[in-house]
Amino acid sequence: MTQPNASEPPNLTRRSRGPRQVVLVAFDGVQALDLTGPSDVFRLADPQGTEYALTTVAVEAKVRCSSGLEITPHASLADAPGEIDTLIVPGSSDDRGQNMDQEVVDWVREASHHARRVASVCTGAFLLARAGLLHGRRATTHWAACEDLAHAYPDVEVLVDPIYVRDGNIYTSAGVTTGIDLALALVEEDLGPSVAHRVARALVLFVRRPGGQAQYSQGLRLPPAQRPNIRELQNWIIDHLAHDLSVGALAERAFMSERNFARVFSAETGTTPAAYVEAARLERARMLLESTTEQLDTIAQRCGFGTVETLRRTFARRLHVSPSAYRERFTTIGTGR
Repeated sequence: MTQPNASEPPNLTRRSRGPRQVVLVAFDGVQALDLTGPSDVFRLADPQGTEYALTTVAVEAKVRCSSGLEITPHASLADAPGEIDTLIVPGSSDDRGQNMDQEVVDWVREASHHARRVASVCTGAFLLARAGLLHGRRATTHWAACEDLAHAYPDVEVLVDPIYVRDGNIYTSAGVTTGIDLALALVEEDLGPSVAHRVARALVLFVRRPGGQAQYSQGLRLPPAQRPNIRELQNWIIDHLAHDLSVGALAERAFMSERNFARVFSAETGTTPAAYVEAARLERARMLLESTTEQLDTIAQRCGFGTVETLRRTFARRLHVSPSAYRERFTTIGTGR
């Protein structure tokens, strides 16, 4: 299945039957954050419930998570919505899916035929593989379980590095918190980058991590400032990367002298304003290289680098790779999958 052209606007067409049905599967031993992380992303993206309707389904009336937390599903498997937009299968912390209730496996297999897209979080990939949904596909899972997945299902091309992988309408994410990154990517597909960035800020994430970023790397993340005016400026920078983000311009926006602004910003964030801006621009460029087919000069302009040469120099200095080589390694576009 070919990937959609990510340079085109996301599909904002509303369904005539109401909001998108997002169904999460729960079971005893489930990793709680695998469920609650993606769920919170969809809720924050659509507080009014007009775009997404979330339903957690399970065999049991009560589900005990691996942490001991008990949750009450919204419905049984039999009462799950018939028309599913997004089916999300979380992982567990112990059994690699081998001891999964066969009823759950069979239900996931059948429900996948009626879902627009299917996603797994962490070791939920084992459940998808057991249901036959990863046959001949690329996939990922928690870095500590990748070897086990490849050994148990040799027909699956297991990728160790990405934090999530899309192959056709099947999405798999790496360990635990990467379910949040995957959910943000799904929201961006549906509602556009501005909504995804708003949710990322609400969850106190610096910038949504692109899918190809190594799952055990901290990348270029920087902490939010404690002072409200500096924290607001951080958010503004991320949404205005193509603007003049010189120290003088930022100091003026913060109503501070350049000297005082540079001192306060460094104390609050642990880095200089110039380094912070460069990190934010680099992170956005990485995302665009992975998820779009835009030309390098367009990406350089959108991210505020100005010229392709500046973009190249920054990639070489910070990532030790050229933008073109990075795209070739991590792109999710045009794979023919």
